[in-house]
Amino acid sequence: MTTSSTAPAGRIQARRARGSVMEGAARAGFTARGVIYLLVGVLALQIAFGDSKRQADRGGALAALADKPFGSVVLWALGIGLVGMALWRLSEVVFGAVGPDGDKATKRLLSAARCVFYGFVAYSVLSFAAGSGSGGSSDKQSKDVTARVLEWPGGQWLVGAAGIGVAVAGVWIAFQALRRSFHDKLKLGEMSPRVRKLVDVTGVGGGVARGAVFTVAGAFAVRAAVDYEPKKTKGLDDTLRSFADTPLGPWLLVLIAAGFVLFGVFSFAMARWRRV
Repeated sequence: MTTSSTAPAGRIQARRARGSVMEGAARAGFTARGVIYLLVGVLALQIAFGDSKRQADRGGALAALADKPFGSVVLWALGIGLVGMALWRLSEVVFGAVGPDGDKATKRLLSAARCVFYGFVAYSVLSFAAGSGSGGSSDKQSKDVTARVLEWPGGQWLVGAAGIGVAVAGVWIAFQALRRSFHDKLKLGEMSPRVRKLVDVTGVGGGVARGAVFTVAGAFAVRAAVDYEPKKTKGLDDTLRSFADTPLGPWLLVLIAAGFVLFGVFSFAMARWRRV
């Protein structure tokens, strides 16, 4: 009797412990993501107003942090937080995500893709913190990868398909933000009306800005594939700068940069109220 009654309790405690660890990892990851988006948004604003000394991408954000007091400590904290995000996404692959459809294969596949992405980002941040990485220019990395893929058999089609995929993802991100689909993932009942309104503003504005950048970056990749010119592919920094080349001038870039800042704030809200 003792053995049979304590075994379920032990399993419940184990699940609770695992849940607590993963919850902490997820919230640390959202916080780290928020810091990076906030910094990239600030760098993009500086570019819009004439200061183009730094790259408006992850590498530029890491370099900006490294110059600050206790910058190395913050970099290590960001890297560890992003490792937490990757592990949380991995747990969603293994155990399923929160929500009624969390066990669906499509959800698990999406979590797997996010796990790989955040694992790569965490590695780049930790490498930079350890002094073995430069942060890298997103523009150069994009051009180098595109050039290599174009040399493969059928590489032109692969680059084009990837570009279309990124552009479609951008439209989907913006659409989901506009319909406030993030409500399904938040503990709305714990928010005051004022906080909920702030979360809506940051979630919609930040999501639309991210979607716009994804869509434009994907379009540049498609153009590079069609013209067979890797140099026409653009990383995050060049994509952001391209918004300043429109008839609206730097003001469109200001809006996109402000959107990135909003998404950084929204990530902090996710760290606090996300259902994990």
